[in-house]
Amino acid sequence: MNRTMITATNTLAQLQKQMDIVSHNIANIDTAGFKRREANFTDLLFQQFNNQPNPAAEAGRLTPAGIRQGVGAKLAQSQIVMQQGSLKATDRPLDFAFTKEGQYFRVLEQTEDGAAVRFTRAGAFYLTPVSDNETMLVTADGLPVLDENNNSIIINGQANNFKVTETGSFLAESANGNIQEFNLGVVRINKPQFLEQKGDNLLGLPDGIDGEGIFTELNGALRGQIGMAQGSLEQSNVDLSKEMTELINLQRAYQFQSRSVSMADQMMGLVNGIR
Repeated sequence: MNRTMITATNTLAQLQKQMDIVSHNIANIDTAGFKRREANFTDLLFQQFNNQPNPAAEAGRLTPAGIRQGVGAKLAQSQIVMQQGSLKATDRPLDFAFTKEGQYFRVLEQTEDGAAVRFTRAGAFYLTPVSDNETMLVTADGLPVLDENNNSIIINGQANNFKVTETGSFLAESANGNIQEFNLGVVRINKPQFLEQKGDNLLGLPDGIDGEGIFTELNGALRGQIGMAQGSLEQSNVDLSKEMTELINLQRAYQFQSRSVSMADQMMGLVNGIR
């Protein structure tokens, strides 16, 4: 197999990964709180051929000397884009949306290794009964929403009026006028590239990694930095026109690399046919 075929096949595999990322973005264009991802490429190892034994002959040269021959490109990083999405008014009292970038709700997910804290910007919440006189605030998938102390938010009695302040204080008022107040658990993501997608529009820490420096819990005096709106949901930050343009470019690049494989195969056939 010659170098042209090796280079093309290596790049084809990486282009397929980028195509999967773009397809995932498009599929989640209507997912509340979804953040798109961008793929960044880098060169694989290349060889340097110094074909000029006389450096004096290259005096005044503006381009790099020698010949560099690589073996393709690879996907270096799939980076999450934290840009704020547009807000859609729903007038539903349990729909909350962040108005600042990088802030996430804390929720609890049960995994095979036990309970784990996850992060989400999807603020469509619901109440689910846990006893005859208690209800719990959960996400659309039934995951408990956590407060600033990482405890589930349990509401006593039958609350029928809800309010959230701009700094993330959740107020539940019952029919008899009793008001219960909870501080929603909110974090600010400082280094999103260290987080993993855990499915269902959730982000989480990799196994064995603590959150020091990666995120900051907005508790106490830091709660003044929270920006939240009630009766709205944040839409995804996916730009369909941009993603479709990227997909077309990817298809062209994929066709070019496929054609390179075909041409390399034809050239080897010609060489083998020489008598």
